[in-house]
Amino acid sequence: MSERRLDVVVVEDDPEQRELVVNEIAANGFNVKGCADATALWRHLTVSRCDLIVLDVGLPGEDGLSVAEHLRTASQVGIVMLTGYATSSDQVRGLRHGADAYLTKPVDYGVLVATLESLGRRLRGALDTPAVAEPAPGQENLWRLVADGWKLRTPDQQDVTLTAYERDMLRCLIEAEGRPIDRETLIGALTPDVHDFDPHRLEMVIYRLRRKIRAVSEWTLPLEAVRGVGYLVNDMREQSGVPG
Repeated sequence: MSERRLDVVVVEDDPEQRELVVNEIAANGFNVKGCADATALWRHLTVSRCDLIVLDVGLPGEDGLSVAEHLRTASQVGIVMLTGYATSSDQVRGLRHGADAYLTKPVDYGVLVATLESLGRRLRGALDTPAVAEPAPGQENLWRLVADGWKLRTPDQQDVTLTAYERDMLRCLIEAEGRPIDRETLIGALTPDVHDFDPHRLEMVIYRLRRKIRAVSEWTLPLEAVRGVGYLVNDMREQSGVPG
């Protein structure tokens, strides 16, 4: 079986530059998505797979250094910074904030692609999804919270241990019975101090949970983003009164 194509996100606020980079990377066998800023990236990560990120530093709103630092605390995604900040001290800052490679503009696209290929080879063992058993009869699409909500059991009977944030978020979504829940309500389920809660943390909670599931199962978390509303979950329930 051939290896799957790696998924790359290019975060660049200049639309012409973003299009050029996306097209060059896509022409070399990657699946590529372009995002204009950090907010678009976080939204994309909650619903889509991502293996490698090409990240500008000088973004509007949250800058690339902050984005890299957030990503590195929550995942092993490959990060290539592509920026106009070209001094050695800039490079040191980028690498210390979590980048795996630091390239400067104007970039040689051959070097960029080779960097992504090299990083992809190093990460592929952790990124590829292992083969797993088929779902149990009658449970083809059912996800369950077990062990008092501290584990999420996939339809193919793989258990994923949850953090308190992940547990509270899934419980809130399950209680909605398939109706979309707005971000503010979900954040309120995670913390009593909504105003001091990092606005990107909810997206990172979802992103990290998806990666944990992907490491053990071929099934994709049935959590969907509803544009302009929030999130919903289907085919999931909490198992009560039965040992996990």
